[in-house]
Amino acid sequence: MPDVHPDTGQPLGFRVDMQPALSPQAVILSGRYGSVERLDAARHRATLWDAVAGQRHIWTYMSYGPFADAAVFSDWLVSREQTRDPFYYAIVDSRGRALGLAALMRIELDMRVIEVGNILLSPSLQRTPLATEAQCLLAHYVFDALRYRRYEWKCDALNAASRRAALRLGFSFEGIFRDHMIIKGRSRDTAWFAMLKTEWPARKAAFERWLAPENFDASGAQKKKLAEFHALGKLK
Repeated sequence: MPDVHPDTGQPLGFRVDMQPALSPQAVILSGRYGSVERLDAARHRATLWDAVAGQRHIWTYMSYGPFADAAVFSDWLVSREQTRDPFYYAIVDSRGRALGLAALMRIELDMRVIEVGNILLSPSLQRTPLATEAQCLLAHYVFDALRYRRYEWKCDALNAASRRAALRLGFSFEGIFRDHMIIKGRSRDTAWFAMLKTEWPARKAAFERWLAPENFDASGAQKKKLAEFHALGKLK
């Protein structure tokens, strides 16, 4: 039930802790399958370029790329390393190879709202435990360390893979912003998703159960889908 204004009787939202959230930092978020760490162009560019070079399909819905060669890509990484919003992280496997990128962006400290975006997953990272673990690590950092109350995911409304990923990871679909952006000379409708601080404990439990070693067989195939663990959380 909403609160009620003491003088007018009009409904009001519930009171919120007004201490602002914290800005993302150059941390290393370590997991079982790899890590998420602050983008370092000098350290990450070689393996990241090897992972994404020639994969034109992964750039279709991105605001950047594809890049002509390793030198142009390296220059772009250097420019991304210097930004604070978006704040870029590399997704690194257990062998130390950077296989993807993700950024925390559109940072609103006072409102305690932040978005995960500019997600680039190389083919060798897609559909792996590390790809899911990276999103779990970022969400854990956003909610539990940086104190955000709303975590957003936005994508081109035509990007079916990204929309499926958002739902699978536990974000809720909130609608379409029509003619929201112009990307590479084309109009983009944007699909909006979000996860709330109040939802995070159940989402976190689902991630942990899915990522547990016992959820994978000897060949590395999952035994239960992440959606099944999310569903179990909703039943409690």
